[in-house]
Amino acid sequence: MLVIFRLVCSLVLVLLAAAAQAQNKVPGERPLEALVKSSLLTFNDANVTNNYTVLHAKLSQPFRVKYPPEKLAETFKVFRDKRIDFDIIAALKPVYDPAPKVDDDGKLLVEGHFDPGPARVAFELDFIPSDGEWKLIRLNVKVNPK
Repeated sequence: MLVIFRLVCSLVLVLLAAAAQAQNKVPGERPLEALVKSSLLTFNDANVTNNYTVLHAKLSQPFRVKYPPEKLAETFKVFRDKRIDFDIIAALKPVYDPAPKVDDDGKLLVEGHFDPGPARVAFELDFIPSDGEWKLIRLNVKVNPK
């Protein structure tokens, strides 16, 4: 029985180590695209609806502490005032520049843009591992005419 217990414990440790190591690598193409789009579309929905609770819930813990929903609404007021809606990015592929990377602090740094016609949606997103997944620690979005 003790041998089985040790084997199970060893297997759990190996799986946990693999999950932690996976957080130190840039996700594959499709998971990265899903992460970027999910983050940006949640941000877009918050601006369109003036409801920042879902965006707030998806942020990393340090970001949530620094920016409660009311502060997010205040910070991104310009998006609402200008009625910026870029949900078209759901149908587009992101262009990364430079290539996404995990820095020495373990943050996933993703910069790039989408070109949905008359405007360019540029983004800078930083993620940290939290609760077994990448969560936003920094969000910078610019929508500029081409």
